Amino acid sequence: MAMQNSNSAPNNSIIQPAGFYIVGLSSLPYNNIYVMFLTVLYVITVICNVFLITIIFYDHRLHVPKFIAVGNLALVDIILSTSLVPGMIKTYLVLDNFVPFKLCLVQMFTYYTFVSLESFSICVLSYDRFIAICLPLRQESINTNTRMAYIIGALCFFCVVVTIYAVESIPTLSFCGSLKVNSYFCDYAPTLLLACNDITLQWNTGNTLTILFIVVPLSFIFLTYMGILLAVFRMKNNQSRYKALATCTEHLMLVAIFYIPIFIIFNLSFFGIYWNPDVGLACLSFSSLITPCVNPIIYSLKTKQIRNRIYSLLTHRLSVHPLKNAH
Repeated sequence: MAMQNSNSAPNNSIIQPAGFYIVGLSSLPYNNIYVMFLTVLYVITVICNVFLITIIFYDHRLHVPKFIAVGNLALVDIILSTSLVPGMIKTYLVLDNFVPFKLCLVQMFTYYTFVSLESFSICVLSYDRFIAICLPLRQESINTNTRMAYIIGALCFFCVVVTIYAVESIPTLSFCGSLKVNSYFCDYAPTLLLACNDITLQWNTGNTLTILFIVVPLSFIFLTYMGILLAVFRMKNNQSRYKALATCTEHLMLVAIFYIPIFIIFNLSFFGIYWNPDVGLACLSFSSLITPCVNPIIYSLKTKQIRNRIYSLLTHRLSVHPLKNAH
């Protein structure tokens, strides 16, 4: 069944606006304070992820497939949060909610490219854990640095191409009515709903990509952990079992933080729970930004190699400064 706005425009004409107005969170009390809180999260996100990338880059002992994937996730986290927070500062703190049409498409493309890469990056880390635990004797030959780089490169290319396909269909629509986007950024679905003509193709594309970017990676993660659990239960030594499962804890925390809020927010209506749309947008924006913030903290605190590197850096600085003061 075709989805078409009641304010339809002639099929042979395209009415392209100068831009859109972001009006999400407008009914949320103290939304400016909330955005200031998200700005603090953003600053922490950038600092922690840059720090993590720097450690991985300069410590050659961390130049292994697992930490190549972790470094990739840190870079994705920075760009994903950057695609949202500066625009929210402009909208809610500077009080300029107008976004030019082309800039809207750029923001839409950047956000969906990197939120999909976030999902696939978490998926890649589950692949790394699967190889390490289920095929330990063949790990170095199967999961090499080169192969990990190829996997990440292929996923980046795939996410960019499919997101371009989805976003480039927006300029083919006509916008002859309201230009108010009911979201906290130039979101795909809320923008589609403003179009005057048939949006069936774009709507189906969005639904397909949601399944592709969320359901498929999560299903792969589930299957890899089924394999990991089977391998762990085959181990005869309890200490080996504990050690194997302990290496997965930081990754499982990332999976829970990223996917659980998404499923809760989008499935509340299925259980008959309805709330203020702006409350839903606030929860969604928070879940989008808390994940990039806590990812580097989790890997810094839960991963022994990174903890050791941080400790050595701190002890080195402490040992250098007293010498300077002595002179």
